[in-house]
Amino acid sequence: MKPISRRARRIPHSATLRILELTRKLKEQGQDIISLSVGEPDFKTPQPIIDAAKEALDKGETHYAPSRGLTELREEIARKMREENKVPAEKENILVTIAKHGIFMVSEAILQHGDEVIVPDPGWVSYIPISIFSGAHYIPLPAYEHDGFEPSIEHLQEIVSQKTKLLVLNTPSNPTGAVYHKKTLKAIADLAEDYDFYVMSDEIYEKLIYGRKHISIASIGNMWERTITLNGFSKAYAMTGWRIGWITAPSNLIDVFDKIQQQTITCNPPFIQRAAIVALREGKPYTEKMRKEFNRRRMAAIDRIGEMMVLDAFKPQGAFYIFAKYQTDMNSFEVVEHLLREYGVAVTPGGSFGVHGEGYIRISYANSMEKILEGLDRIEKGLSALE
Repeated sequence: MKPISRRARRIPHSATLRILELTRKLKEQGQDIISLSVGEPDFKTPQPIIDAAKEALDKGETHYAPSRGLTELREEIARKMREENKVPAEKENILVTIAKHGIFMVSEAILQHGDEVIVPDPGWVSYIPISIFSGAHYIPLPAYEHDGFEPSIEHLQEIVSQKTKLLVLNTPSNPTGAVYHKKTLKAIADLAEDYDFYVMSDEIYEKLIYGRKHISIASIGNMWERTITLNGFSKAYAMTGWRIGWITAPSNLIDVFDKIQQQTITCNPPFIQRAAIVALREGKPYTEKMRKEFNRRRMAAIDRIGEMMVLDAFKPQGAFYIFAKYQTDMNSFEVVEHLLREYGVAVTPGGSFGVHGEGYIRISYANSMEKILEGLDRIEKGLSALE
């Protein structure tokens, strides 16, 4: 048989999903496992959102929808972007899609062989594989704990070049929980104009922030013209399984993304889009309740880690993860497997988020307070056993 494509062979399996699958297998074998690895809220999707989908199904909205999304939803998203994000969006600037598929489409539309894309390190596990698939050359942009996990602008100035086509931005950050300051975003915006590159801003965690303010880079200066903003409903409304998100960008870029969407997933299910409209209109109280509970768990987890000798943690300002540094010489994949198999607690290896994530583990506090504290006890015992 002839081989599959080289780019497909270069793409690794998702480390987060691999941990999830191993966790499921161990649970099926009867092991007591506490999962602090999953990147999704442990809350139920708000009932009005569920009811809206049911109503749409009952009305027969089970056929194709426009590839760009229902007009009503695109108008609602554009309103949200104008009012909350200070981005001058109209419905022509919105494409409704599957959140992660949006990243794939942007990469395929913007990048080609020989281009350079700058990706955060540590950064979400799918940025690099998707860049590889486009044929581009990726360049890691390190972020260090002593800088609050915000990227060094001095280092960015060193690695940016005329070959740079795209910079990937993620604030609040997965896995670190960092929320970038405006001065950092302004410096990135200045470089984007100087070197004429696009910015893809992944803002999926924007509503889960604690004591800081989210700023969309597309609202800064002339960045609207060169920014593709991605967002979705998964994290803010506990809708991970609904698989719906959107892209906001200048209309000429939306036209290109739409062509790719038409030739891949075609459209999002209309009944899910009806649910998304209700999420935007009625979901704020549910999101705020969830955010407050995440904050309560965040503080409890940080306090508990502060009592440990085997773990140090950056205090996250957003999302629902703690990026914690451990004290053993083992690599993060070995540490995670040790904790899972021997102590029954699942976390995510920092090395899966990039070279600069090695030596860390990502702990999700998207679980009950009881499970979080028990899981942290198990982590402490497991890491102590390695000393």
